[in-house]
Amino acid sequence: MVTSKRRFARVTLYLLIALITAMCFLDWRAPLPAFADDAADVYFKTQGIPQGPAAPAPHETVYSRIGSFDSRLLVWFVTQQHTYFGGFVLALPLFCALLEFLGLITKKPALSLRYDGLARDLAKVALLALSVTAVVGSLMLGMFIWLYPSFMKYMGGTFKAFMPAYAIVFVGESLLLIVYYYGWNRMAEPGLKWIHAAIGILTNIFGTALLLLANAWAAFMMSPAGVDAQGRFLGNGWHLLHSALWNPLNVHRFLADIMSGGAVVLAYACYRFFTSKSDGERAYFDWVGYIFLFVTVCALLPMPIAGYWLMRSVYAFRQSMGVTMMGGLLTWLFVVQALLIGALFLGVNYYIWQSMARIKGGERYQPYYQILLGALTLALFVWLTPHTVMMSAGEVKAMGGAQHPVVGNYGVMSAKNGAINVMILLTTLSFLYYRRANRTMTVSWVRTGNLLIGTLFAVGLLNVVWLSLYGFYLPAKLRVGLSSPQAFTTLTVILAAVLLNRAMLKGAIVHGPVQWGKIPVRGMIGLFGLAAAFTWVMGLMGYIRSSGRLSWHVNELMADVSPWAFTPDLEFAAKMVTLNMVVFWGAVLALFWMCQRGQQQEMSEEFAEEKSPALAPASSQEI
Repeated sequence: MVTSKRRFARVTLYLLIALITAMCFLDWRAPLPAFADDAADVYFKTQGIPQGPAAPAPHETVYSRIGSFDSRLLVWFVTQQHTYFGGFVLALPLFCALLEFLGLITKKPALSLRYDGLARDLAKVALLALSVTAVVGSLMLGMFIWLYPSFMKYMGGTFKAFMPAYAIVFVGESLLLIVYYYGWNRMAEPGLKWIHAAIGILTNIFGTALLLLANAWAAFMMSPAGVDAQGRFLGNGWHLLHSALWNPLNVHRFLADIMSGGAVVLAYACYRFFTSKSDGERAYFDWVGYIFLFVTVCALLPMPIAGYWLMRSVYAFRQSMGVTMMGGLLTWLFVVQALLIGALFLGVNYYIWQSMARIKGGERYQPYYQILLGALTLALFVWLTPHTVMMSAGEVKAMGGAQHPVVGNYGVMSAKNGAINVMILLTTLSFLYYRRANRTMTVSWVRTGNLLIGTLFAVGLLNVVWLSLYGFYLPAKLRVGLSSPQAFTTLTVILAAVLLNRAMLKGAIVHGPVQWGKIPVRGMIGLFGLAAAFTWVMGLMGYIRSSGRLSWHVNELMADVSPWAFTPDLEFAAKMVTLNMVVFWGAVLALFWMCQRGQQQEMSEEFAEEKSPALAPASSQEI
């Protein structure tokens, strides 16, 4: 085992050295212009002196194909794999740090060991996944340089000042992750354990910085800033990074990476649950699935708000890009995305309801879930209502325009935003029911507390629905602003209700422990479907965001004029996203099998041998 660990470390270091060497020694420089006249920033409108290359001329952006095969499909595949693994490597250390911190603050020794053991195993997977990410990243870099030389020459020349910082942050995160994993047992003493946890936090700081730097390229390609009308860098690095979409893209992709990483762990927990040969092992992976569903849902709940912020920023930057994405060529991709997000919320609620089977007393809340299901379904119908429908040229001519006389009046964003906020609030209510399932509250103000929580949800839902209806009477430019009060209302209700419910549960009578492993099989099948939907949505959203540029490498500055360039339709995009998802899952499950085939068995045996079964439900309530 030690030899295997050392081999992993050597492979990781060799790949990192190769990747950093390639990035640092490639000649990203391009000849500077012979003149130094002042020029205006295309976004910030400030003056500056050109210090970088101009965007390539159209004749320089005609790219060759690999025989009759379009090279952009190969680049799409490799880039998506790198994005998946990059998000996975970002998410796992965050999970590890969170679990280790929970293990440090809990007062139950057995529960602390369980958290710590799970965190250690995930850190091991993260270390090997880092090697895979380095390999795929090196392949992606080589393909861009070979297949898109003018694009890489321009982007490398424009961002050359940030290349050393990117390399330092990448190496720093890698070394910290290696120290974090291999120092786990050597820093197990109480005093050193907090230092070890601090190393985990520092690892995540480096990983987040790496994400921000990588997002700068994607944001610049959609909304260039820091350059003049010819694409020349004007010397202000903050303007180059801080483009119109950088901040919303950072939040959106951070949450997406947490969701994607958590979804893969969910899939693995389900797989091991189905293949377990002992009750202890089945109970352990049922617990793992619950823990990571909670983490993933914490990233899912603000995701619609972050996505709306991103699209609002797109419209503010270029209305034509926003129309292309949400009212033109890519409209029905958003309808599919909405369907999947709605399925995610239904799936999360379904899993919570099925989880009641492992809790004594949970059956008393079953009638409420029928009402919640009806309300969720109604909100989903509103969420799915399109602003425009797919029509032939003859139908458009007969109607006198692209907007349907009936449907076109209802598929506005204020209504859709209201529907998704209603679904978030109802999902929170389901979770509160789950928290109460096996407990009877004993605080003297139970009636008052229930009245306060009910009032919070009633007022919050009414305010969200009223704002949605009010949006029908406002012009589009004013209607967009309704997203902020709707989001504020939702977050306020969630925070206040969860804190009130937690206070009411103090000192409650527990009717029985959570019987981990007793969840119905259909509940775990639903959890596996959730994991698949999470990763599929991430791939689709990445495609939508990238395709909003249409034929532009860098929006309005650098176009791909190859005669075979095209924007894939819904069917083609769905096939590519599915292929990427299946390949990614296969690779990740292989990583889990390589890293945890021995240790997970040991942990499941420890789980089965614990004397106090109440530890597991206590952990779920502490979360």
